[in-house]
Amino acid sequence: MSSSLAEHLRLVGRLTVPLYLPTFLLSLGQGILVPTLPLFAHSFGVSFTLVTLAIGIQGFGTLAASVPGGFLLARAGGRRVMIAGTAVVTASSLALPFSGLFPFVILYRLVGGLGVALWMVSRFAYIAEAVPLAQRGRAAALFGGTNRAGMFVGPVIGGVLAEQVGMEVALLSSAAAAGLALVLVMLPGDPEADFRPYVQRRSLMAGLLAAVRRKPWEITSASTAQFLIQCIRGGRTTLLPLYGSFVIGLDVDTVGVIVGVSSLIDMVFFLPAGLIMDRFGRKFASVPAFVMLSAGMLFVAFSYDAITLFLAATLMSVGNGFGSGSMMTLGADLSPPEARGEFMGFWRLVGDSGSTGGPLLVGGVADLWGLTTAAVAVAATGALAVLTLGLFVPETLRSQIGSPRGSSP
Repeated sequence: MSSSLAEHLRLVGRLTVPLYLPTFLLSLGQGILVPTLPLFAHSFGVSFTLVTLAIGIQGFGTLAASVPGGFLLARAGGRRVMIAGTAVVTASSLALPFSGLFPFVILYRLVGGLGVALWMVSRFAYIAEAVPLAQRGRAAALFGGTNRAGMFVGPVIGGVLAEQVGMEVALLSSAAAAGLALVLVMLPGDPEADFRPYVQRRSLMAGLLAAVRRKPWEITSASTAQFLIQCIRGGRTTLLPLYGSFVIGLDVDTVGVIVGVSSLIDMVFFLPAGLIMDRFGRKFASVPAFVMLSAGMLFVAFSYDAITLFLAATLMSVGNGFGSGSMMTLGADLSPPEARGEFMGFWRLVGDSGSTGGPLLVGGVADLWGLTTAAVAVAATGALAVLTLGLFVPETLRSQIGSPRGSSP
């Protein structure tokens, strides 16, 4: 066994309990809600608009808590924020099936979004703090792949449980998965998960602003790329099923197969993505990945049957898979050690804004000019992201702030 492979296996072993298993369980729990939450919300006799609100409100909670979560991370330390975020997700998931009134469904989903933000900020900061620069791409890519795996398996489990034993049991299984993740993150683990909080600094915002002032162009261009890339990712998940159903006229089962198989393809490429990022550079993996993602979105506009739509979805999935963990790695590389928590909270805010903006872009353009034009608009957004990333964002594997290649920040 080569020393590089042995080193990688040691890294995976060290991160399995504090990072990968809880990540899989939390994403599994969220995935269980994909087929069950819409039906549960609709059982209250509300309109489809309110049903979609119940689905999407968690994203607004995550968006709102990203920056405050980063500030909390700087004050309280990584481990406390990680446990708090997982506990909030568990509690909100457990309360969901006992919602007596529809407003409580909205409330619990919103609170769950706050917990997801705390969890994600603490995990991003953990990777930045505990993983050496030369291994960070693999660690982040495996994190992304683990999250994708949970979201792939979860809907299957949720659908089977809801059909066979009832909706309440399916919802409780989501809470059970989050609860098991909470048990794991409370176990004694890697001391670097609880990196030192920066309590000596009076102003948390001052640390973030100082970091931006040191590298204004790099952080501005990287943040722009982060926003645009998450925008096309969010637009992809929204537009693909809509285009298949309303433009091509495919039935729901066919669209489901296309989405499901493309998601499986997406998961295959996270390991080579990490290896490429750590060996050849972050941009060597991410720029071609997002070229493929953008090209696939453009091909959607020219799809006319199930086969052509599947080919476009496959190209997008290969690109998205090769981009697994790339933006997390970029944010971790750019984050300054003295303002780690605040920066990662800001980085999450930018990404969450793009993820929220992508579906809004699809909906707005589709209402005005149709879904075909919406696909072209999202593809153009991806092209702009590729240009920004390729031309203006530095290669952080070799030019990371103050750190030589292969060293910890």
